[in-house]
Amino acid sequence: MVDLAPTTPKGQAGLDALLTDPARALVAFDYDGTLSPIVDDPASARAQPGAVEALAGLGSQVGQLAIITGRPAGAVVELAGLAAMPGLDHLVVLGQYGLERWDPTTREVTTVEPPPGLTLVREELPGVIEAAGVTDADIEDKGLALAVHVRRSAEPASSYEKLKGPLLALAERADLAAEPGRYVIELRPRGMDKGKALLDLASAVDPSSLMFTGDDLGDLAAYEAVESWRAVGRPGLLVCSGSAEVTELADRADLIVDGPEGVLALIRDLTLLLA
Repeated sequence: MVDLAPTTPKGQAGLDALLTDPARALVAFDYDGTLSPIVDDPASARAQPGAVEALAGLGSQVGQLAIITGRPAGAVVELAGLAAMPGLDHLVVLGQYGLERWDPTTREVTTVEPPPGLTLVREELPGVIEAAGVTDADIEDKGLALAVHVRRSAEPASSYEKLKGPLLALAERADLAAEPGRYVIELRPRGMDKGKALLDLASAVDPSSLMFTGDDLGDLAAYEAVESWRAVGRPGLLVCSGSAEVTELADRADLIVDGPEGVLALIRDLTLLLA
């Protein structure tokens, strides 16, 4: 079990609203580092054991569940085994920061056309990495974005610093956004982030309360979205899947849990309280 005691009055109000009217609550989660442990190989990022079953249980109690991720929506569905899990009729996956959507009813992914700048990035990215003096970075092509990972580098912190400036410059030339994360920098389309994806979904379902759980820098936009939601008097709860690598979210969260294992315990505890 986790200590369901938010440390802020706004967080407590958000939790109280969720528990009072769960059938109209919107509960959203990041994937990597939140529902899935951080791993060296992004293609191996399976969901925390028991997490999908727990989501199915919570989904029977709340109005809308969502996973909002920088990964392609289909990749998260496959990695987590969502398509094969019954009881997820209220779960939507918003991938590529909201540019893609997996619908639980049709089990299909809708997406958009990639921006032209990605062609430039694909052509120049290997040379940019080589010129920075990094020989062991991994390039992940997400279709609508490209991510450069250095977690498996011999010196990940040094490699990250060497690549940060050149990748930001490449993103600028390609008219793309550069999204830093835990030993990863992603070049992706401008104009969409997890905060906009969360608020767009909230606008569609009109929830009575809003909860978001994340762990990394890319989740800060979703935190800001919940804070803007609360600024107009609507209840919301910010949860951090805590880690030693990133502390920015913990500084702003109402409730901190211990990584994906703590997120799993949180989901189970909420489900029990709502039963």
